[in-house]
Amino acid sequence: MAPARITGIGTAFPQTALAQERLPELLPAGHGNTDVLHKLLDRSGIRWRRLAVDPESEDVSSWGTRERMRRFQREALPLARDAVADALTDAGVDAGRVGHLCAVSSTGYQSPGVDSRLISELGMSPATQRLFVGHMGCHAALPGLAVCTDFVRCHPHPAVLLNVELSSLHLQPPPWDVEQLVINSLFGDGAVAMVLRGPDAPPGGAAVVDTASYTDVEHEEHMTWEVGDTGFPMGLSSRIPELIALRLPEVVRALLHPHGLAPADVDWWAIHPGGRKIIDAAEESLSLTPEATVTSRAVLAEYGNCSSAGLPIVLAELQRNRPLPSGEHGVAMTFGPGLTLYTALLRGE
Repeated sequence: MAPARITGIGTAFPQTALAQERLPELLPAGHGNTDVLHKLLDRSGIRWRRLAVDPESEDVSSWGTRERMRRFQREALPLARDAVADALTDAGVDAGRVGHLCAVSSTGYQSPGVDSRLISELGMSPATQRLFVGHMGCHAALPGLAVCTDFVRCHPHPAVLLNVELSSLHLQPPPWDVEQLVINSLFGDGAVAMVLRGPDAPPGGAAVVDTASYTDVEHEEHMTWEVGDTGFPMGLSSRIPELIALRLPEVVRALLHPHGLAPADVDWWAIHPGGRKIIDAAEESLSLTPEATVTSRAVLAEYGNCSSAGLPIVLAELQRNRPLPSGEHGVAMTFGPGLTLYTALLRGE
């Protein structure tokens, strides 16, 4: 089978950077869970989050869904444009050569949307094929990667995978219970793009070897992402780390075994930075060293959980600072509603 390789990555983030310790100042007056929030922040592993809307000047929680979707289009397009442009430059690919654009978002939808507008913004061909992957949640980057991989294996043109998430637009109205406080303190905004190429790609990059997933339908109620009148309310159970740890080893085995590999053969691990306990669960269940999760923890600390863009940010950091050596393997993993565990096997080229 013809190889598909990630040959360029670009990232873009909103200008507003919110320090985690400032979050209690932004709670509504008289909020009863201030002490709980301080404890959550101390244990979160997050220092900063980038936000498309500055909470000091605008109260998103009072907006209706229509207003949030309109704001998404306004804020997401420049971030998406910058991320894709940087990825194309990194890959040495002209925008006019792109044959497929897969845009992923769980936080904003409209048609025509960001994906179609990028065609004219970046000078892509009107013949560029497009696919929008919506509302899958934090694990959506890897299904998108699989689609782009299949495209470049069958077509002579590069593909672009774009993940753009503005979770801050979905702040829910108070009162906030402990679960909602966790959600409000966890998510950040950003955009990441990756360029994939087929056999014509120059040497280098990371080949996408395989993917494997598991949908734990018995526990689907533990992570939810609904459409409501005030944006997209989320449900996030405290059992998520436990449930991930229960299933992750068998999913990783299913990914590696057909290729004659075991976890000990993996050079680096890209774990979705969904939260400190999520990374802990992956590290402990797979018996990884602390060094294996350093990059995922660093991304969590700097950006928070950026939903489907979170894992691609980790991949970007790994490829920039510690690219896979030729012939060595890496494993990427994401977790989202379903309850879904999704993994990908990469190889340095």
